[in-house]
Amino acid sequence: MSRTLVEAIPVETPRLIPAVNGSMEEIDLYKVLGVSKTASKAEVKKAYHKAALTSHPDKVAHEDRSDAEIKFKAISQAYEILYDDDKRHLYDQHGMSAFEKGAGGMGGEVDLDDILQQMFGMGVGGVPSGFGGGRGAGPRKPRKGKDQEQRYEVTLEELYKGKTTKFASTKNVICSLCKGSGGKDKAKPKQCASCGGNGPGLVTQEQVVCSACKGAGNAFKDKDRCKKCKGNRTNEERKVLELYIPRGAKEGERIVLEGEADQVPDQEPGDIVFTLVETEHHNFNRSGSDLKADMHITLAEALCGFNRVVIKHLDGRGIRINHPQPRGRILRPDEVLKVAGEGMPLKKSDTKGDLYLIVKIKFPSDGWLKDDIMIQKLQELLPKPEEPIHAETVDEVEYEENVDIDSQWVDADEGDNEDGEDEGQPQCAQQ
Repeated sequence: MSRTLVEAIPVETPRLIPAVNGSMEEIDLYKVLGVSKTASKAEVKKAYHKAALTSHPDKVAHEDRSDAEIKFKAISQAYEILYDDDKRHLYDQHGMSAFEKGAGGMGGEVDLDDILQQMFGMGVGGVPSGFGGGRGAGPRKPRKGKDQEQRYEVTLEELYKGKTTKFASTKNVICSLCKGSGGKDKAKPKQCASCGGNGPGLVTQEQVVCSACKGAGNAFKDKDRCKKCKGNRTNEERKVLELYIPRGAKEGERIVLEGEADQVPDQEPGDIVFTLVETEHHNFNRSGSDLKADMHITLAEALCGFNRVVIKHLDGRGIRINHPQPRGRILRPDEVLKVAGEGMPLKKSDTKGDLYLIVKIKFPSDGWLKDDIMIQKLQELLPKPEEPIHAETVDEVEYEENVDIDSQWVDADEGDNEDGEDEGQPQCAQQ
């Protein structure tokens, strides 16, 4: 008979930092860092760096240093817990009492049974929750199920304007007939013969879910199984969900639909988490809250100025530029015009970044001017050529047009090696 091996996992217990007044008050760690409860690890880390920088004891007056040290320790503790997935889950379930020794929360201190129950759904000795054998008394709070992570592609237009979309989700839900037991009313399950009642457990330090009982540790006879779920404890259900992407959202941000993942008996449902992936735009590029785009103008407009709509924005608006050229002023290729307040919107704000328009000049096509008189007049209008270059010897050469220099260019060192491949190689000595 195989034996389930359970290895105790050491858990570092963070210190409970007292409030400024010295009392051991319950601290909202999310408020300490100024982040939401759905904040990603990257957002937690960013908030910690910002808060630690502004609250460091060295940054305040000497008389305020004592309070600053307490606040700084609270910020460090908040980061230590919220950045660690396991500690954060314990905090979300039990608050600071999960880390406070002798303060009454969760029976006074965190025991191994509690940690294993939170992480693997079992008690000490590999006994599943609800079958006794653990050190803790009383009902356990259900652990949270797995999150479902998905990538979600969005266009730059959708990130600019915001988007709300509905989609159908098929997920497992607790059977409404048997309430997740898997059996008929008043039927009693028997210990699973395949796993010996262990359900989920650590076998050679790897978590394995019994395929026979689906991790429940017990099973019903065929005649006693629920008619609706056939003993599976869950049924598939199709549900219409709504996904909201706020204006100004960025690539990599996570949109969380809380509790919408698959349901599992004796567990709190996990979340559906969408990670935003920005698709490439044909003209606009984003850098933080700013945008840049090419602005195409004619040679005449570069020389004489213009007043027209030069680009269509991400929300469909036309952007008009009135650019009268002073006498002799020229717009050159790749010059940049800055349009303040026409960049990406900032979330939860009416403020926008800036739009940078890069000048691209469209030169006339070959053959656009055929009248010799007009050519002469154009030469008279344009600046005169520079003084001729004087040389003792002048050669008139032939040339090719429209040559692809990248395909024709040969590295000088490469060319040298072709003529002297053996140069520098050791030579055989003559006898």
